[in-house]
Amino acid sequence: MVTERLFGRHSNGQEVNVYHIENSKGAFAEVIPFGAFLVKLCVPDREGSLRDVVLGYDSLEGYEANNFFFGATIGRNGNRIAHAEFKINGETVTLFKNENDNNLHSAPDGFESKMWDVKEAAADGNSVTFCRISPDGESGFPGEMQVSVKYEMTEDCELRIQYNACADKDTVANFTNHSYFNLAGEGNGDILSQELAIFAQYYTPVDSVSIPVGIKTPVEGSVMDFRSAKPIGRDIEADAVQLHYTGGFDHNFVTDNYEKGKVRDIAEAYCSESGIRMTVSSDLPCVQFYAGNFITDEKGKNGHVYKKRTGFCLETQVEPDAVNVTDFHSPVIRAGEQFQSVTGYRFSVG
Repeated sequence: MVTERLFGRHSNGQEVNVYHIENSKGAFAEVIPFGAFLVKLCVPDREGSLRDVVLGYDSLEGYEANNFFFGATIGRNGNRIAHAEFKINGETVTLFKNENDNNLHSAPDGFESKMWDVKEAAADGNSVTFCRISPDGESGFPGEMQVSVKYEMTEDCELRIQYNACADKDTVANFTNHSYFNLAGEGNGDILSQELAIFAQYYTPVDSVSIPVGIKTPVEGSVMDFRSAKPIGRDIEADAVQLHYTGGFDHNFVTDNYEKGKVRDIAEAYCSESGIRMTVSSDLPCVQFYAGNFITDEKGKNGHVYKKRTGFCLETQVEPDAVNVTDFHSPVIRAGEQFQSVTGYRFSVG
């Protein structure tokens, strides 16, 4: 079931509705066409009570300010590009430098700052699709791109996010969702005791400004080993160079069993207090695990103030700076090529 109601008025004067997508068990997601943000995700705990497991804001003004990308649809490129530039077909593409000397999340002119059109939101359905045309040169990227993102709430309590795109020039397509999860419920403390498993034998180590050094390294024997579930806080303050560089976990993992177009489980998180388990699936090769190291006194939903490590991200993607590293998975799509990708966040109790 899909319903809609007024969420707020954008600073440009445009009214913005929120779309409520609910399955027959009462679990639901809420999304808005501004930024194609996921603003709420309520799933049952072990007692059957609904908990909102994503950080966010009560008002549109919070999403316009967008201090931490809570729930944002990121594009055209998620994560970092070194020196905010790359070459495509021999020509240099220059982006805005918004983090050190690099570009992060295609900001400040990325998808999260745009108004999307509502393509599909049938009252008797279980999904909402947003679409827009990203003009040639937007954020610096070549080619006019038609892009859509579909949010679906399935009967088995999976929020499925599907991306589609096609451009008239060779360009970059590396989209992700930047939701911060807290499986105890947003505003219910930090996430350090929540357990996480990432099904990855390798990760990509970074330099002091969070750019991968161009190799993948085994997780075995390091603090990056999440092959078996462990509390997020167990090693987060360890005396390890990689953690010093990023203030805690903020790293890309090269997940197991990748085959182009194949969806498989890549990670699993669990909160013993709520009993909520989240299984992440994707057809992409990598996932960025970010432990909310730099959240600082951000006023969120229900009067809650979010602080350091009160939410974690699992952002499906190709490797950061992959457009500049030939040994990584390429984010480049060719003119006229149809791009499609899907990520799922599936909830159960235990």
